[in-house]
Amino acid sequence: MKYADFFNQAAGFEPFPYQARLAEAPWPDTLDVPTGLGKTAAVTLAWLYKRREQRDEATPRRLIWCLPMRVLVEQTCRNIEHWLQRLNLHGLPGEGKVSVHLLMGGEDDVRAATWAEHPEEDMILVGTQDMLLSRALMRGYGMSRYQWPMHFGLLHNDALWVFDEVQLMGPGLQTSAQLEALRRDLGCVRQSRSLWVSATLNPGWLGTVDMRPWMDKLARHALDAQECTMDAVRARREAVKHLECLPVSLEGDSKTFVQAYVTGLAERVIQAHVPGTTTLVVLNTVERAQGLARALKERTEDRDPLLVHARFRARERRLLEQALGTQVPPEGRIVVATQAVEAGVDMTSRTLFTELAPWSSMVQRFGRCNRYGEYNGDGGARIYWIDLDDAVSVPYDAEQLAPSRERLRALTSASPVDLPPTKETAPEAMVLRRKDLLQLFDTDPDLSGFDLDVSPYIRDVRETDVQVFWRTLNRDQKTASRLDDIPRPLSRELCRASLSQIKSYRDKRKAGRVWAWDAVMGTWQSVSDAIRPGMTLLLDAEAGGYDPVLGFDAAHKGDVEVIPVPADLPAPEAYSSDVRSLLRRAVPLDMHLRDVGQAAGELCRALELDEVFSRSVIRAARWHDVGKAHEAFQNMLRAAMQDPQARRAGLWAKSDGMARARPEYFVERDGLQEKRPHFRHELASMLAWLEHHPEEPESNLIAYLIAAHHGKVRMGLRALQREQQPRDPDLLFARGVWDGDALPPVPIDEGESVPPTVLRLDLMRLGDGPQGPSWSARTQSLLSEHGPFRLAWLETLVRLADWRASRLEQAEGAEHTDDEPSQENGHG
Repeated sequence: MKYADFFNQAAGFEPFPYQARLAEAPWPDTLDVPTGLGKTAAVTLAWLYKRREQRDEATPRRLIWCLPMRVLVEQTCRNIEHWLQRLNLHGLPGEGKVSVHLLMGGEDDVRAATWAEHPEEDMILVGTQDMLLSRALMRGYGMSRYQWPMHFGLLHNDALWVFDEVQLMGPGLQTSAQLEALRRDLGCVRQSRSLWVSATLNPGWLGTVDMRPWMDKLARHALDAQECTMDAVRARREAVKHLECLPVSLEGDSKTFVQAYVTGLAERVIQAHVPGTTTLVVLNTVERAQGLARALKERTEDRDPLLVHARFRARERRLLEQALGTQVPPEGRIVVATQAVEAGVDMTSRTLFTELAPWSSMVQRFGRCNRYGEYNGDGGARIYWIDLDDAVSVPYDAEQLAPSRERLRALTSASPVDLPPTKETAPEAMVLRRKDLLQLFDTDPDLSGFDLDVSPYIRDVRETDVQVFWRTLNRDQKTASRLDDIPRPLSRELCRASLSQIKSYRDKRKAGRVWAWDAVMGTWQSVSDAIRPGMTLLLDAEAGGYDPVLGFDAAHKGDVEVIPVPADLPAPEAYSSDVRSLLRRAVPLDMHLRDVGQAAGELCRALELDEVFSRSVIRAARWHDVGKAHEAFQNMLRAAMQDPQARRAGLWAKSDGMARARPEYFVERDGLQEKRPHFRHELASMLAWLEHHPEEPESNLIAYLIAAHHGKVRMGLRALQREQQPRDPDLLFARGVWDGDALPPVPIDEGESVPPTVLRLDLMRLGDGPQGPSWSARTQSLLSEHGPFRLAWLETLVRLADWRASRLEQAEGAEHTDDEPSQENGHG
């Protein structure tokens, strides 16, 4: 099919020439096209055409749309799904078509049944830079820490990253450039690439320390001279937009100053509003936008303003989208927004008010006024810009606003053809270096329980966010320092809030507490000063903090309506969690090892993995659960068995218990139970492998892939907090395994079996010992040899093989439901 026909079938209209060229030529590195000319359709349909029609091997399987703001990313997903449906290409994972996935944090976007389980399929991921870049830095916000390596591997291999509206990305833009350069330098298993998109892109912003050697080779895609003469393009580029400074200013950030400011601004907005049209007001902070919305509501009884910012839950965002998508009523519509409107909101207005912002942001805001030239015949549109005192420049620096102010004072038109180009240098930010990325590859928290903070690489430190959700707590829970069995949040419950908003929320409530999940101890624990960017926090619904019209509001005291979740939704994953071994159907250990080895082989063939890597992945898959033969694991599993016969005989990989209770690992010693909290069977598997294959080629790589297949034993090896210590103080122990523990014989298949094995932990010690180099030395050597992107990809494949085999083994069990993600997918 010709691309023009392909595009027309999907979008319902003919492509612009630049859109057709994008699909027919090699991928560029930057796309510089004015607003309103369909960049999302251009990139998405070009990728789709190259993948499905041209079978272009240079086009990665995964298309990743990275948006700087959360507002209306769901709308981007729906637009893409609409195009796919018109092409009869939209499907679910596993159907061989193209699936679309929204990455917003919470349980929903990390289920195995979604994107992560199908690396061999074409798919499109849409998310914010917070969600996507944090995962690309091995510190994924809003998800289980034990799946960080998996998402890291999938997002850095076989992926085309599209960074949209880059002028809003802040430090994230330089991080995106560094990651692209590091992928080129360190290598990936499957080719990945980046495409930076904006109507105000300064290519110099990409010239980071590791990207500089590649700058001369970056290819730019833009409109050509002939396209600029087309009527549809001219209507947009020459749209009439009268520009003037509004005689209203904000001189301080005190409550009195802000109230006077929003009151005066509300009067001006009402006076300038034209019935039957949209008036858009863009303010730089959520608090001022909420204040203006309140002031307008008090003065316009016939219509409530629509408020657009990133501090809403999914349900309220959907209602907002529906309202924005309806026809403008006869009295018109007033929309109050933050800079979130610069990205992802396809809207136009006849009248625009905007606070002073950096020049690139001002150009984007101007693009939301008379966007398609629809008011050119009515005398054009009007834009009023509002000057700000340097003392209230936040979230920007005063130095960023000064050049923009100077340019605006010299202009009377905001038509695209009249606007000077963007010349500002990239804002100063912490730059991700190679050593930083390699350090982030280790996912163990430090000895104090903290993780390396990646927020400075993602957002300006003044814009850092957390995610919150509300649940109804009983009296005892409200006074407890830790909570058990509160279910994990779903993405539809989550709402973003800034660190300053959370501090204000906490300060206004003497009895109000904030809880965060402790993934090692497996409890929700009260936090105060330890709140960090990217955390997911539990709040008490009766303590308020949210208004469905205004969004997150620290001052709001009314009860928050709790969004219903399934009654049997489990708690978040803890270090000792093993619910994926407690399923509907018991599975013998030898059967499971064979099944996972076979699934690994099929996956490697589907991905055309090279022979050395394929051999390592398959070998690791065949040995990955050998450690389940350990007495501590078998005792835990048998205690959950429903079948009395199964409790007595054989070695098992899965029980039929479907237990919701936390597993208890123990061994019998002298008639007494010796508890082994934090027991990890994959550590026992790895130790058994090394005991029998110390000199085999790729032995260390296979050992690492065995250990890492749950994301809980990776680069380091040390005892965890509250582990049971042996009576012998000199005996080494870690993750529930004690030096000298023994495994019985384990059959794998007719050609291989594991003899009785005594487990040794000498490799916990630094330096060379009886077992050779330490575990830390081995893993650092692997990281140096293969690089982080390849290593994460390989450990992901072993885990996926485990998941697939487990799912097939459970297929003969009872019907599965979407409300039981862990058991449904049978993660092993």
